[in-house]
Amino acid sequence: MTRIAFILLCHKDPEAVIVQARGLAASGDAVAVHLDARAPRAAWDRLRDGLAGHPRVALVERRHRCDWGGWSLVAATISALRLALQRFPDASHFYLLSGDCVAIKSAAHAHAMLAAEEADWIESVDFFEGGWIRTGISEERLTRWHPFNERARKRLFYASLDLQRRLGLRRRLPPGIRPMIGSQWWCLRRATIIAVLDFLDARPDVRRLFRWSWIPDETLFQTLVRHLVPREEIRSRSLTFLAFSDYGMPATLHDDHHDMLLAQDALFARKVGLGAGRLRARLRDLWASDRRDFPQGGDGRRLHRFLTGQGRVGRRFAPRAWESGGTIGPGRELMLIVAHKRHVAKRLAGSIKHHTDRAVIDYLFDEEEAALPPMGGFEHGLVKRSRHPRAVLRLLYELLGTNRLAICVDPARLNLVGEVLKDRATVRVLEIVTPIDDAYLHQHAIRTGLAGADAAGRELWLPVLRRQFDEESHALAQARIGAHYRLVDGAPAGDNARALQAFLDCSADAALGIAETPHLFDD
Repeated sequence: MTRIAFILLCHKDPEAVIVQARGLAASGDAVAVHLDARAPRAAWDRLRDGLAGHPRVALVERRHRCDWGGWSLVAATISALRLALQRFPDASHFYLLSGDCVAIKSAAHAHAMLAAEEADWIESVDFFEGGWIRTGISEERLTRWHPFNERARKRLFYASLDLQRRLGLRRRLPPGIRPMIGSQWWCLRRATIIAVLDFLDARPDVRRLFRWSWIPDETLFQTLVRHLVPREEIRSRSLTFLAFSDYGMPATLHDDHHDMLLAQDALFARKVGLGAGRLRARLRDLWASDRRDFPQGGDGRRLHRFLTGQGRVGRRFAPRAWESGGTIGPGRELMLIVAHKRHVAKRLAGSIKHHTDRAVIDYLFDEEEAALPPMGGFEHGLVKRSRHPRAVLRLLYELLGTNRLAICVDPARLNLVGEVLKDRATVRVLEIVTPIDDAYLHQHAIRTGLAGADAAGRELWLPVLRRQFDEESHALAQARIGAHYRLVDGAPAGDNARALQAFLDCSADAALGIAETPHLFDD
């Protein structure tokens, strides 16, 4: 009977690991869990408490501090394998997983598939000739010594590599060993695991080769399985579906990938996004089911490359927003709150939200961390938002379900004012007029990196900043915007209320309430 011992390597989130381990073991299989020693003590305690007493789950007590690309990941895997061999004598197969992996088939299907073939499932191609490595160093992973981790100590990693190149130092491969490489996610039979561990114990030279290599989790098992197991008993592919982005990073899976994943010729998949809670729940239920009729879909990796490629040229699902919706649109109103003192504009925006139902967004074209709803990527990055401002605004109207929108704008962005004035929408401007003293200019210079806290060199930047602020106010006045209103610090509340009422098209009471906002103009 097929029984799987899952080797679960995890680094964080003990609650998710507890759910994952219990779910896998509920099918009659077993789980050996290794938690990265870098995880906080509280995470380890929670993991032990959550899995205590479970007969089909074992925890590796002597944990390793795991570094990507280093021997520590292999050491953690070996420790978990030795524990699983001892604790689960009925395990026929050992399947390596991470905390980011999810089942995409039922346990019943997985057991039947593994029982159907007397084979090991591990991607394994020639290290030097297979063309498997796409980025970074290739053959030097094995032919040089790597005492430093590239991610943790990058300068020492490359200094050591450069020194070995200049001195002509190359490692000799152990006799009889032909290096192989492939995905680190494999499923091996019990006899194969025992043979690999015994071989490592008997051949310290081979262990030493991989101990000081770079990314050995992609080479050690791949090499030794080829060395120890007949070719006809090896299926050179992983049973874990994994797609890569064109940057060489694992693609993240989300809730809408469910149907595509079930159609892949694999048993598990990674890497699932943190927000894909619905996908995780559906796949946990699938693993526990008795389902065996799974669709046969296309190559998920090729599909991922195709869809992301279409996104690059703007043909994924629909034209790009700035191609089909590059205008705000007729019948919509855009209210621009323009102020040099951003804290005053933000205070006003908060009061507008309190007294009216107007949608107001702070400085979305001036501040990186603007409070925006999910916008398909537009919300990430000031440069991206500023490239096509009218398309961003149109999308905001649609997402917020409104035809009236107010935004805060820095006077330095008069190009944006000119851009939206070209549109068919109704545009109104409220200029907040406040005195600008030298102290405020100094703070502005500090924020923008022009000056330090001690005001050294102020005779250079102070007059330039003051002239810039004056010119921006003058340029706004010269723009001849028909609906241009002013909120003036020190003016009677009634005057400011009338300006606000015309700008917002709101009731007189609401406008007066906004005008009388406590400490509105305070610095």
